[in-house]
Amino acid sequence: MRRVLCLELLALGLLAACVTVNVYFPAAEAEQAADRIIDAVTSKPAAQPQESKPQEQKPPAEPSQAPPQSSGLAPAAPRAAAALLAAAARVLDSLVPAAYAQASANVDVSTPQIRAITDSLHQRHAELQKYFASGAIGLTADGLVGVRDQNAVPLAERATVKQLVAEHNRDLAALYAEIARANGHPEWEADIRRIFARRWVERGAQPGWYYQDSSGKWVPKG
Repeated sequence: MRRVLCLELLALGLLAACVTVNVYFPAAEAEQAADRIIDAVTSKPAAQPQESKPQEQKPPAEPSQAPPQSSGLAPAAPRAAAALLAAAARVLDSLVPAAYAQASANVDVSTPQIRAITDSLHQRHAELQKYFASGAIGLTADGLVGVRDQNAVPLAERATVKQLVAEHNRDLAALYAEIARANGHPEWEADIRRIFARRWVERGAQPGWYYQDSSGKWVPKG
């Protein structure tokens, strides 16, 4: 009996040791965070969260009848083994939800650094709007801004446009890196940039503005 108990406890211990925190990239939360920043930069109303449908209430299950208990007391060794196994199972049950809780993550975009970058992008966006509208500049596939047609810019303004685009891109690159860093996952930067690149077009761009498709071709937004 003692040998069986030791083997069972060893199995539970190994299972608990295998509980790892698998941190995934929260794409849905990142998209919502991107929309909030894009709205702030372009001065659009903040996105309203979607209402979740109430879940149907299931009737409570009828309690199952316990089998008749024997009036005799179980031997001490089996009782001790059962108590230890039950305690180990409770510890394991507490570990698994904790691991999943740590695996989930909200994307925080409220740090002072992120707010400062967002304000800078907002102020410059007003200056860039007319160049987006003329097709002189557009949104690139990597979440930045590019000069598409410098001939659409008056000669006297070309140096200014290049400077504005360069400063805007520095802020955008800093924004993506700072969001990843502020949330404790610098490795998320590429995923964050990819989501922003898509949402700048879908949410931030106005009809007629140019953007790069997956092949790098400039196309107007319909």
